[in-house]
Amino acid sequence: MLDYTLLLVLSGCLVLGAVAGTLGSFAVLRKQSLLGDAISHAALPGVAIAFLLTFSKHPAVLLLGALATGWVGTLFILLITRTTRIKHDTAMGIVLSVFFGLGLFLLTLIQRLPTASKAGLDKFLFGNASTLLRQDLQVMLALGGLTLLFVLLFWKEFKLLAFDPDFLHSLGRNTLTLDVFLTTLLVVAIVIGLQAVGVVLMSALVIAPAVAARQWTDHLGRMVALAAFFGGLGGVLGAVASSSLTNLPTGPAIVVIISLMFLASLLFSPHRGLAKDWIRQRKHRKEIHANQVLVALFMLSKSHGSRYYRHSLTSLQAVTPGSAEAGLEALKKRGLVSGSASGWKLTPKGAQEAEQAAKHIYGEAP
Repeated sequence: MLDYTLLLVLSGCLVLGAVAGTLGSFAVLRKQSLLGDAISHAALPGVAIAFLLTFSKHPAVLLLGALATGWVGTLFILLITRTTRIKHDTAMGIVLSVFFGLGLFLLTLIQRLPTASKAGLDKFLFGNASTLLRQDLQVMLALGGLTLLFVLLFWKEFKLLAFDPDFLHSLGRNTLTLDVFLTTLLVVAIVIGLQAVGVVLMSALVIAPAVAARQWTDHLGRMVALAAFFGGLGGVLGAVASSSLTNLPTGPAIVVIISLMFLASLLFSPHRGLAKDWIRQRKHRKEIHANQVLVALFMLSKSHGSRYYRHSLTSLQAVTPGSAEAGLEALKKRGLVSGSASGWKLTPKGAQEAEQAAKHIYGEAP
C-alpha cells in the first residue's frame, strides 16, 4: 500500500507532467522551446516578492507571485521582439538572466531576515516534491485543470496559431491576444511545477515530453496526448524512483526519466527514429552493392560470349568494390545467381535483371 505522503507526491507529479507536456507541445511547434526556461527563471523573483509582502509560505500566495513575474517576463520578451530588432532567442536570454539574478538577490536578502518563516524558499531553485502537502496538490489540480480546460476550449485557435498565424489573423482573430493567452497558460503550467521540480529543471519537463511525442506522430492531437502521457508517466516514475532510492531528489529523477524517454523516442520511433533510418540506409547500401556485383557478373559473362558463364570469386572481386562474396550471397537468396566457392553464374532471372540494370547505368546493355 502507498503511504499518504507518497500518494500526494505521485498525484502532484502526474498532474505536473501532464500539464507541462500539453503546453510544451505548442511551445515546441512554435519554435519557442527556450521560452519555458525563460519563464521558469523569471518566476523566481515572484516567489521572493510574494514572501516579502506577506511573510507567508502558503502555496497559493507564492505561486501567485511566481505567476505574476513569470507573466511579466513573457511580456518583456514579446515587447522586446516586437519593438526592437533583437531576435527572440536573445530576448529570452536577456529576460532569463535578469530575472534569475534578481530572484537570487532577493532570496539572499530573505535569508538575512530575522523571521523564522523564511526556511524552505530555496527549494524553488531545485524543487523538493517530497514536501508537497494536500493544499499544494489542491492548488496544482485547480490551476492544472483550468489550464487544460482552456486548451480544449481554444483548441482550434491554438492549432492555427501554431501552424498558420497569418490565416488565423485573416479570420479576424487577434493573434497577439491569443499569443499572450497561450503564453500565460504556459506560465501557469511552469509555475505549478516550481515547488516539485524547481526553476533550474522545469524547462526540461516542459520540452522533453513534447519533443519525445513529436518523434512518434505528425498529428497535433496525438502529439499533445502523447506529450501529456510521457510527462505524467515520467513524473510518476521519477517520484517512485525518488522514494525507493536514498538521497535521490524527485525533480532530477523525473527529468532523467523523461530524458531517457526522449532518447528512446529519438532512436526507435517508427516515423523519425534514428535506428530505423540507420537500418534502412544499411539495407539500401547492401542492395546497391548487390546490384553492382550483379552487373559486374553480367559484364564478365558477356565478355566471354555467354550470359551464363561461370566465374571465380577472385575474378569478381577484382572488378567489384567491397566484398563480392556478401553481394553474391544476397543475390543467391533472391534467385539471381547460383554457385559456390568453385564459381558463380547468373540464373535466367538474374540475367534479365542484370541486363535491365546495365541499361539503366550505361543507357544500353554492353
